Amino acid sequence: MDFEKKLGRLEEIVQKMEKGDLALEDSLKLFEEGVKLSRECHARLNEAEAKVKILMSVDANGNPVTKDFTPEEN
Repeated sequence: MDFEKKLGRLEEIVQKMEKGDLALEDSLKLFEEGVKLSRECHARLNEAEAKVKILMSVDANGNPVTKDFTPEEN
């Protein structure tokens, strides 16, 4: 599932839980799914931020500095 779909699903979960009409078991399942999706989205955002930092790097002469991107383990 791509980032946008994960984020959309997370928003659906929040809306369902905010209604307050779910059974306890259903709430727990949705909460667990939401936490997992939140962590995955957060990790993807961290990767994107790292890529942007790499792309925005310049040396003393103003030339772009490139290097390989390796995602950090969380």
